Amino acid sequence: MARRTPPAGPKKPFSAPATLPAWFDEPDPKPAPRQRTHYRTIWISDIHLGTPGCNAELLMDFLKSIECETLYLVGDIIDAWRLRKGWYWPPRHNDVVRRILKMAKHGTHVVYVPGNHDEVLRDYAGLAFGDVTVASEVIHETADGRRLLVLLGDQFDSIVLYAKWLAFLGDSAYELLLKSNRIVNFVRRRFGLPYWSLAAHMKKRVKNAVSFISRFEEVVARAAAERHVEGVVCGHIHSAEIRQFGDITYYNDGDWVESCTALVEHEDGRMEIVDWAERKRIEAAEASAPARIAQPLALVPA
Repeated sequence: MARRTPPAGPKKPFSAPATLPAWFDEPDPKPAPRQRTHYRTIWISDIHLGTPGCNAELLMDFLKSIECETLYLVGDIIDAWRLRKGWYWPPRHNDVVRRILKMAKHGTHVVYVPGNHDEVLRDYAGLAFGDVTVASEVIHETADGRRLLVLLGDQFDSIVLYAKWLAFLGDSAYELLLKSNRIVNFVRRRFGLPYWSLAAHMKKRVKNAVSFISRFEEVVARAAAERHVEGVVCGHIHSAEIRQFGDITYYNDGDWVESCTALVEHEDGRMEIVDWAERKRIEAAEASAPARIAQPLALVPA
């Protein structure tokens, strides 16, 4: 599909509207945590708002637990491919948008780097929508002086570039897998079990998927080397990872459909992947442990 040609003439930053939507100042559905973890920088990508597969509940829980100086939205935040097929936008997706806008309003520098599922926003690179800046790619400098190229990475996916019909076909098959994922987790919730991703589990065990991920990582790292930076941060393949390719450090911040992960930078420049789904599983296990220990003790006669 041909890209829309942007209007001629110089682009001017948009100013914030005089009045915000009524839902902007509504209280959050749940009270904010008493204490938030502070990071210098956070990268999240592949949220896919507008799809049933988006784990908006876990993402909201994460966003309420953190604060940061800079938040990068690294592509596929809104899934325009899915919204073209039919409108799907539950209230929790509004909550995610509102939370990000509130972070921007209260001093977080929010940078939106569009991907292939929200590629319509690429025509507006260089513009500011209120407190959110849109950019096709960014060079981020860490606290310890390293320069990192930030982009989604779909530019290096040969299927997206040269066989878009196959990408749409794969997207439909992936959607079926995510439906199965929702059924599995519905059953798990009925038994009091935390979130677990069938899609991520299947991807790790399919040889072709593993091979594709490996090639993708190598190509992205090589492109970063050609830009003369020390590392690259991307998303797109829904697989969180930190790997070293020669002098280039490859970072993938994962997604909020399968794994529910984010990449964070600490104040000293140290980088870390935060696996929020795994953290919630650990918390659930720790919360249930005292009950499991107490139950046998209650059966012992006094």
